[in-house]
Amino acid sequence: MQFSDVNQPLFVISVAAELAEMHPQTLRQYDRLGLVTPSRLPGRARRYSQKDVTRLRQIQQLSQEGVSLEGIKRVLQLENQVDALQSRVRELTDELQEARDRLEESSRVFAATIGGDVVKLGRGQRPSRQPQGKALVISRPQLPARANPPAGGGAGRWN
Repeated sequence: MQFSDVNQPLFVISVAAELAEMHPQTLRQYDRLGLVTPSRLPGRARRYSQKDVTRLRQIQQLSQEGVSLEGIKRVLQLENQVDALQSRVRELTDELQEARDRLEESSRVFAATIGGDVVKLGRGQRPSRQPQGKALVISRPQLPARANPPAGGGAGRWN
């Protein structure tokens, strides 16, 4: 039996007990011990989800292997803790990747070639001084020749 939401409380205690191959009284005992905590409807009626039924089967398996109920409770607590930690590791890994992506995006360097093309450079990389096969020519505008500079070399007018 497959459900889209394994956490949705669907089964009354008799159905959950049948699916888990247990007596309903055993489910009540596990509820009191906190091994499985079904949802409660108004009037205190229990409703078990598919996840609860899976947990009941796991408890039954551990019990058949000789693990005490206190041991089973500890195993389930540790499994929940591992699940929570793995979830947190996934969150932190995603955050780290997003931070790396933002850093890469913000640290991009661009330069213009002699031909006017924009090129991306890596971190610490410098643009080449001359394009291959072309000589770099920089021309400077020529100033008109000045015959007589002003007296005293100041900023006076030129004649």
